[in-house]
Amino acid sequence: MKPILVTHETYQNFVLEQLQKHYSGGILTLINKDWPTITKLWITDLSYATTWLFDTYSLKGPAPRDPVSMLRSYLLFLLTNPTIGITKWVDEMHRVPLYAILSGFEPGDIPGVGTFYDFFQRLWALEKENIKPKIQPKRKKKKKKKLKKGEKQAPKDPGIVEKLVNRFLRYGSKKKLLPGDRLFDFFQSQFLTVSAKLGLLGDLNSIGVAGDGTPLETSRYPRSKSICDCSAQGITKCNHPRLYSQPDCNSGWDSSREKYFNGYHLYMISASDSTYDLPLYPRLQPASRHDAVSFVASSIEFSQRFTLGTIDRILLDAAHDAEAIYRLLIHHQIEPFIDLNPRTKKNYSTESDIQISPKGIPICPIGKEMKPNGYDASQNRQKWRCPLACRTENTCKNPCSTAKYGRTFHTFSKDNLRLFPNTPRSSDQWKLTYKRRTSVERSNKREKIDFHLEAGRHHSTKMWYIRIYCITMCQHIDAWYSEQKETLNLPKLVFNKTA
Repeated sequence: MKPILVTHETYQNFVLEQLQKHYSGGILTLINKDWPTITKLWITDLSYATTWLFDTYSLKGPAPRDPVSMLRSYLLFLLTNPTIGITKWVDEMHRVPLYAILSGFEPGDIPGVGTFYDFFQRLWALEKENIKPKIQPKRKKKKKKKLKKGEKQAPKDPGIVEKLVNRFLRYGSKKKLLPGDRLFDFFQSQFLTVSAKLGLLGDLNSIGVAGDGTPLETSRYPRSKSICDCSAQGITKCNHPRLYSQPDCNSGWDSSREKYFNGYHLYMISASDSTYDLPLYPRLQPASRHDAVSFVASSIEFSQRFTLGTIDRILLDAAHDAEAIYRLLIHHQIEPFIDLNPRTKKNYSTESDIQISPKGIPICPIGKEMKPNGYDASQNRQKWRCPLACRTENTCKNPCSTAKYGRTFHTFSKDNLRLFPNTPRSSDQWKLTYKRRTSVERSNKREKIDFHLEAGRHHSTKMWYIRIYCITMCQHIDAWYSEQKETLNLPKLVFNKTA
């Protein structure tokens, strides 16, 4: 049977009625810490979820649970008790009437654990829970080299970034259906759009974004079991395919924890100009994948799906410092702000007596770094000037130019996209812009630490995608609450008193 649309106003009236019924007699009480949670759900309109999931329900059969209440309950679970799991969350709703009421259920009439997992399947675009098949060839155990703290695991194919970008620039890329698309469509229409209207994503005509990857550990070791009878026959070394419980996961190096882990590589794109470091697009990749490889795939997918504004610039760390990535971003008309990963400590020579430092700054004959003196957009070149002639007089003892203005030099972006970006790395504008790159790290921290992302005991890509997308929804809800909490007074509305 198809679900019936329940408006957000109807939900608000239900919450008012139930709170007054169960919490006004003195037996059950609300404390001050309860009101932020109540307010967050009060201002979050999820009624579109019924329309969004309407086609996933059949015409016949018993009346289903309200999909809006199911989704709201899961968000409430992440906002309050994200470490306990769905089974214990159902027990919590039985034990704490407030949780049932805020979800949209009457106390005592709580859906079961199986109802939740049936609902989760409706959020997923595939019939199978994982992208890859569970039966795979036996993975060979390789000797793992322990890396230094902060050191990234190198890509298996050193030229893979160049190959991927060249293939895209040559043939283009058609938008393909991804398992997380259904979740992203809802996330963009119901959360990113609201945050954009509130001005929480920055200027929509010139959006700045930041990207970074973070390890997502799902288990200590890869788990698999044999599907042959070689062990029963006494054959100890068997190369037959095995059944993997997490087929989309593999092992990768966690540079911050200094250990190998099994799971995913979560690549996150966030709004760099957002005061609340709001996420825009999460993407799960294999744990062994390098940041640069994940970025190429994620950025192309994001550009094909994000429709709320124009991406003007993107901020990335030194792990993304590859010329192919610069070409990809310029192709999308996005200005790259990427920290340099010095390949050498030596200066680069030019046709003149000027040299170029590994940071892309011209060095004059006496070894001084030249000063930026403006960018000529018509010719895509940066002008540099003698550092000792930038004032009223030239203070150099042996000037290399007789001009009062001093020696000048031009660097062209087309000569080296890495070393000569449109905005010089030595300029105040570059430093001010790049300072916001850490917003994506703070966003990842909120997901992993505040919302306990890795606490999910899931064995499927489906559930990990649902968990990460719903956590990003909670981040936006928190931002909405911070913006509106001064104008709302729910205690007075419910009980005619102030919290």
